[in-house]
Amino acid sequence: MRPILGKLEGARQLLHPILGEDKAGRRAPLGHAGADTLLRGGLITGTLHEIHAADAGATGFLLGVADRTSRDRKLIWIAQDFASIEHGCLAPTGLAELGISPDRVILMRAADATDALRAGTDALSCTVLGVVIIEIVGNPKVLDLTASRRLMLGAQQKGVTAFLLRTQMDAESSAAETRWHVRSAPSQEIEDWGSPRFEAALTRNRHGETGRWIMEWDSDNRIFCDTADSRALAATPADRPAPAQKSLRLAG
Repeated sequence: MRPILGKLEGARQLLHPILGEDKAGRRAPLGHAGADTLLRGGLITGTLHEIHAADAGATGFLLGVADRTSRDRKLIWIAQDFASIEHGCLAPTGLAELGISPDRVILMRAADATDALRAGTDALSCTVLGVVIIEIVGNPKVLDLTASRRLMLGAQQKGVTAFLLRTQMDAESSAAETRWHVRSAPSQEIEDWGSPRFEAALTRNRHGETGRWIMEWDSDNRIFCDTADSRALAATPADRPAPAQKSLRLAG
């Protein structure tokens, strides 16, 4: 009898992200009224989220969201060796401009996607961390639905929030709580740089509706805020080519 019960418990733990059992942590308000409303108060911590990057602006958005969910704990960013060559890497000055202290961010390089996911899973067991970010390029076979469930379970067990940053990929099944498609948006046309803005599309939300907004990051207060054009945008395809833009600030 006990072996059967053990198998049932294992199956339940594997399937509960699909069945909707909510073992995730608190909700961290992002600050943007429209997004927080659809998220029922904020982004759920201690679970898995996905960010699909249309351009380099997604890095700044992800760092802002990670800062909001980390409770001022350290963040670890795990990427494959070649990612910094193809897509650039984090710079201390960029972090400081976002209002994030560079000494809070740990950078780690992995040989390939398999090592990156293994390192991310191990990092989720460290409760000293507030957020684990795993950057994956393309659609490696190792990152399947089962792998994303493992990441979600690891995040829920220790209450550490996990983010998958996806670049140059095709959409595929995932156990993630939310999925965002993010690209840069024009900053205000003022003499200074202006605050970084992002066109953020929430395309998957297990506990509510989806939406799309222009979100501005307030580096001084470390919070997303509404702007004059922050009303919800029309729900257009998230993978549509970015329109010609000017006055961009690619934060991060």
